[in-house]
Amino acid sequence: MKQVSNMANTSNGSLATLLILFTVSAAIHTALKDARFQLVNFSDNELRVSLSNVSLSDEGRYVCQLYTDPPQEAYADISVLIPPGNPIIESREDIVREGNETEITCTSMGSKPAATIKWMKGDKELQGKSKVEATYDRMFTVTSWLRFTVTKEDDGVPVVCIVDHPAVKDFQAQKYLEVQYKPEVTIKVEFPQGLIREGENLELTCQAKGKPQPHQVNWVRVDDDVPSHAVITGSDLFIENLNKSYNGTYRCVASNSVGETYADYILYVRDALTTTPKPTTTTTTISATTFPPDIIQDSQAGPEAQRLDHAVIGGVVAVVVFAMLCLLIVLGRYFARHKGTYFTHEAKGADDAADADTAIINAEGGHNNSDEKKEYYI
Repeated sequence: MKQVSNMANTSNGSLATLLILFTVSAAIHTALKDARFQLVNFSDNELRVSLSNVSLSDEGRYVCQLYTDPPQEAYADISVLIPPGNPIIESREDIVREGNETEITCTSMGSKPAATIKWMKGDKELQGKSKVEATYDRMFTVTSWLRFTVTKEDDGVPVVCIVDHPAVKDFQAQKYLEVQYKPEVTIKVEFPQGLIREGENLELTCQAKGKPQPHQVNWVRVDDDVPSHAVITGSDLFIENLNKSYNGTYRCVASNSVGETYADYILYVRDALTTTPKPTTTTTTISATTFPPDIIQDSQAGPEAQRLDHAVIGGVVAVVVFAMLCLLIVLGRYFARHKGTYFTHEAKGADDAADADTAIINAEGGHNNSDEKKEYYI
């Protein structure tokens, strides 16, 4: 003879069958008074009965007695499992604003034993707070609360209540969050692309997204008025023929029932591109140098333009210095060739003459007896 312990699963209105197996050493015949009991097998060493339509009242110990000398018996303890009904999930409000706290409730009723509840938000598990209540019919109701602060990223994310019970697995209900949030604002430059210069046109588009959708989009200029000829069409701002007086911060403001948000665009208008006139030609006695024409100058055109300006200036300076050096060399050679000695008549015969007439007469004799006098021109 052996002792058997078994469990049966049932729910309201369902039909379940309980098989109780007894192994005995002799044939036994026992009268079963309950019509739900059916004899399944009766042999020399086994008596098997079934119990249909199991209910919670059928829970307990079942005994098989063997009338021998002395009498023998065996028993089986039966536990009836009652799965919970469909979980009920509810929220305190259907629509939540970002930054506010929401509360969601999940209820599992009519189970035995009590079920356990866990929460998932997206793929993240959250911790709730549960309470278990026993009912008059020896079953249990479990209620779990989940509280958390919502963000705009929670919009459309499912919150899942998962019920765990020995009779069922992953029994769940879910609710999708609906979160309202302030507009998100960005400004897109339609044209021009790159640096903005005088004389060009500017078009800005304000892109605003929120829940609910923004009902108002405005363009303003911080600390000043929008140019009088600017055209505002819905979320677009258009300004033609730009000049530096339009420099400033332009703000797009979007609002809905949750709040107001803005984005700024800083306009900086640069000088228009200009072309410098052709430089004049400089001529020296040695050579003539012509500066490169049509040099585009723009101090704000970026690093490439600045490097071009520096290269041009350096080339011009080098040419001028070279020309001056050549001029100095030519002049030096010229003056070197024209230095030498020569004679003057102011002292010829004057040392021995008594008067001027005598000196002139003495000078007529030529340069043979006169001293050579060197004189340099500087």
